[in-house]
Amino acid sequence: MNTASAQANSTSSADAATKGAISIRNVTKIYDPDGVNVLAVEDCSIEIAPGEVCMIVGPSGCGKTTLLNAIAGFHSITSGQIDLDGEMLCGPGKPLADQGADRVVVFQNGALFPWKTLADNVAYGPIVQGTMTKAEAYGKAVDMLAEAGLSGVAGKYPGEVSSGMARRAEIVRALINDPKVLLLDEPYRAMDALTKSIMHESLLEVYDRTKVTIFFITHDLEEAIFLGDRVIVMTTRPARTKKIVDVKIERPRDYRLLSSEEFRVLVEETKGAVHEEAVKAFEAGERELA
Repeated sequence: MNTASAQANSTSSADAATKGAISIRNVTKIYDPDGVNVLAVEDCSIEIAPGEVCMIVGPSGCGKTTLLNAIAGFHSITSGQIDLDGEMLCGPGKPLADQGADRVVVFQNGALFPWKTLADNVAYGPIVQGTMTKAEAYGKAVDMLAEAGLSGVAGKYPGEVSSGMARRAEIVRALINDPKVLLLDEPYRAMDALTKSIMHESLLEVYDRTKVTIFFITHDLEEAIFLGDRVIVMTTRPARTKKIVDVKIERPRDYRLLSSEEFRVLVEETKGAVHEEAVKAFEAGERELA
């Protein structure tokens, strides 16, 4: 890389790290308040710094995805406020955030159009939104797929590539509009261990290059520690912050980290807090069934 390119990349990373601050303050979410009245999230507060990889863990059904959907603008909140870079997304007088290209979601199940090539899938968003011409969007899509190690399959359809390649293309598609926040809801849950490890490396490469803020929901504690700057352990429903684990491990990271004592200590610390809440969730379920 020449000096000019290195300086350009350094400037780009610095600019990226100044955006994407998420402030979740005293958020409560009640589903069906006039009927079943399910309290999913209660008085939850989390501050996420620009460019942070924030991992969210907790028992199934505790309200993790409810928070992600509120940030994305898919679900309203009942009270509290969520800000992005100091501007209110949702809160008093505006319970539902507007959806926007500044917050992009990648869900558990693949969402690529099967009738479009990987390059066409990635280019689709900017073309539909009118932010790029078709030629510009396609050119950028091809370049970004190459950066993600997918140059050889850019012209193939999702059904013609591995699940890992398809999921990597989804991440690229999410990033083509330069969002402030990447919202990931257990994107690697169904993958085998080897494929998941490759996807972790790929995501870290993307993060090291873009410094995009990442809000990542997972049940995999090793994944949470390996990828995250902080791990937020949520209580069983209603969701509140139970424990914050700071992952003070230098970046860039690689898989040698997994065998380190520091890594194992952090996993065990997180596991203890999650296990307490999992037991509570199980016991609550047993009482409901009794």
